[in-house]
Amino acid sequence: MLLGELALDGRVRPVRGVLPAVLAAKRDGWPAVVVPTGNLAEAALVDGIEVFGAHTLRQVQAWLEGSGGLQPRVKVDVGDGAAVPDLADVVGQLQARFAVEVAAAGAHHLMLSGPPGIGKTMLAQRLPGLLPALTEEESLEVTAIHSVAGLLSAATPLITRPPFVAPHHTSSVAALVGGGSGLARPGAVSRAHRGVLFLDECAEIGIRAMEALRTPLEDGEVRLARRDGVAVYPARFQLVLAANPCPCAPADPRDCVCPPAAKRRYLGKLSGPLLDRVDLRVRMHPVRTAALATEAGESTHVVCERVARARIAAADRWRPHGVLTNAEVPGSVLRQRYRIAREAMDPLRKALDRGVLSIRGVDRTLRVAWSLADLAGLTQPGIEEVKTAMGFRLMAAGR
Repeated sequence: MLLGELALDGRVRPVRGVLPAVLAAKRDGWPAVVVPTGNLAEAALVDGIEVFGAHTLRQVQAWLEGSGGLQPRVKVDVGDGAAVPDLADVVGQLQARFAVEVAAAGAHHLMLSGPPGIGKTMLAQRLPGLLPALTEEESLEVTAIHSVAGLLSAATPLITRPPFVAPHHTSSVAALVGGGSGLARPGAVSRAHRGVLFLDECAEIGIRAMEALRTPLEDGEVRLARRDGVAVYPARFQLVLAANPCPCAPADPRDCVCPPAAKRRYLGKLSGPLLDRVDLRVRMHPVRTAALATEAGESTHVVCERVARARIAAADRWRPHGVLTNAEVPGSVLRQRYRIAREAMDPLRKALDRGVLSIRGVDRTLRVAWSLADLAGLTQPGIEEVKTAMGFRLMAAGR
């Protein structure tokens, strides 16, 4: 199989999407593939098929005639070598730090609200460092998406860490979910597959763009219909939203000059169905002078070990049901096969009767409660874990 773009002067130019193409060639039984030398490291990620690189069409002709050779498979450097931002750099904000840890343990979606400069972006950037490294299968899956998007590094093409994607708040629907002429290219939600999608200033994002997130959040994939066919890209990511409390966004909320109606309109762009899918919501408050004198909090390394133990416990529990994280567990399984103690369920029943929580809200609260139990090393959530999970869910609503 020959892959590449042929220039008018006979050069073989690199193209996007070589990795998924080579994987398909292997699956269909092709014995060898010739790719542009610029794509050779990417193609070499696939074992079980011969891979060669070519600079020019004349070089390929000589190889086919037996009078010349092609560049052989290269050894790929799989180490990303990128420094992971340390959670200890965040000053104060103990509750928000804990929410990030719970989000990492259970693969939950998270919303951080508070005045500018308070640390929302810093916390979001440290979430990928708490997540487990990608498995070999996940690495190839994520790398294939970035290959189609044309974003792979020639030096280290294999992505081994969960990606962190942070599109600008002016991004369009096509930039978020994918699009373009011809065959649609993956958008931010697909590039964040198996990682974190961070939407800063989410109240400034267009309503259509925000509502477009509902389908990938629910289905874990994006379907883009174009003239040349339908492109299906995976999009199973953790969503982190960050928002100021109001349009004027002063450093001290007491200095806000926005009327109540303006505040409601500002955050009203985030619809109820979208927010209902966000399990953890935290209001962050300005840090006082005393916090600067305290010792730094736990490092990413320490928290990551705790998260890894919680992930292992969840995977062992849910594997018979076909899922590995608490956020993916069907509500029927939580309520029927893994019932928790009656007294622990009482706060949820009362909230459901008062209309504070929906059935979906109850299920999502239970998932967070299981993550809290896994972090604490418990066999099942108790009333404290359920109350804490409810507090995270109802905090942004002021209930």
